[in-house]
Amino acid sequence: QVQLVESGGGLVQAGGSLRLSCAASGSIFSMNVMSWYRQAPGNKRELVATISRGGSTNYANSVKGRFTISRDNAKNTMYLQMNSLKPEDTAVYYCNAVRSTFPVYDGWGQGTKVTVSS
Repeated sequence: QVQLVESGGGLVQAGGSLRLSCAASGSIFSMNVMSWYRQAPGNKRELVATISRGGSTNYANSVKGRFTISRDNAKNTMYLQMNSLKPEDTAVYYCNAVRSTFPVYDGWGQGTKVTVSS
């Protein structure tokens, strides 16, 4: 079973940048969709960005133009480059990977906390 581990979170001032990583213990080549979600205190988990196996990307309107999702299949790692950070980006960020073909997989990391100070 593939394990996902996020890293790269921390405290940053508004306007700053962070790069999150999601390292998989096995191959991500066959993962159809990989995503970043976030959950702020008292809020529901929300989708931030997705990247398909072919490299197509989608973003939440709130992060469009500021965040960039990417994946490196050779390194079994997905990234989220976050620029122009705002206090409202403060949340725990989770990575998710889905494989819809056999063996079906839907896994989550443990999360990495991002705090943006004003």
